[in-house]
Amino acid sequence: MKILLLLMLAHGLFITGCSTIKSGGAEITGLSLLNDRRSRDAILADETIEDHAAAKLNAYYDLRDKCHFNITAYNGAVLVTGETPKEEFRDRIIDIVRVIPNVKGVHNKLLIAKPSPFNFRANDALITGKVKTALTQIPEFDASWVKVITEQRTVYLMGLVHRNEGAAAIEAARRQPDIKQIITVFEYLD
Repeated sequence: MKILLLLMLAHGLFITGCSTIKSGGAEITGLSLLNDRRSRDAILADETIEDHAAAKLNAYYDLRDKCHFNITAYNGAVLVTGETPKEEFRDRIIDIVRVIPNVKGVHNKLLIAKPSPFNFRANDALITGKVKTALTQIPEFDASWVKVITEQRTVYLMGLVHRNEGAAAIEAARRQPDIKQIITVFEYLD
């Protein structure tokens, strides 16, 4: 009987998450809709941009097998990060992303280099986690306003922010160890 009660309590803990809206391949949690400054349509458009870019780019075996790329969309602005061994590949990737519907602009941060090894990417993920945690410590700031992407120890900050919020996010990121540089891709509200 005690085991059944514990199982029921544990089950209740796991199913009390936020509800989601699913549209095509995009999924949005109720919490992100509540706090995100983008409209619901903009969030869905960003998810669709990322999905379309991944599908189109991964359809090319040479790009998929020889390059490492990440596509991040925020309010129609697209950040392309990663590494590619040839300028030709970089140009193709950017050309493919640029013509995806709802893309307002492309920030090309692809490096001409061999794709980064797993341990570099794992370190980047750790840095991203530290920066996201630091953003939660900023008074009167919602960390969901800023997307954090890290590539080869360069931290990219994207979001819809007021200038003072952007400055606070940059300062919080700057205090984290192992960061080579910080690049902002903010859209300012003021």
